[in-house]
Amino acid sequence: MDKIRAHREMLKRAWFNLDHSKTPIRKEIIVEMDKYPSRKGQGMVKIISDGPDSYWSATSHQENPIKYAKNILKKDEYKEFKLVIKDE
Repeated sequence: MDKIRAHREMLKRAWFNLDHSKTPIRKEIIVEMDKYPSRKGQGMVKIISDGPDSYWSATSHQENPIKYAKNILKKDEYKEFKLVIKDE
C-alpha cells in the first residue's frame, strides 16, 4: 500500500472512531448565486444532510438555482430541509 492510500485509511479509521452522537442535525439546501457577469441568474445548489447517524451532500450548478431548490423542497424526502440563499 502506498503512503497516500495508507494515510487516507488512517484518517478514515480515525473519523469512524470519533463520537458523533452529539452532532446536531442539519438539513439545508443552500443556493449560492454566481458572481460572474456572464452567469447572471445562475448558481450552485448544495444539499446537506448531517446528523449523528450520517453525513450526505451533493452540489450542482443550475441555470435557475432558486426554482430548482424550490422543486426539490416539494419532494417528500426534503420537506424538513431549510432553504438558505446566499447572494453576496
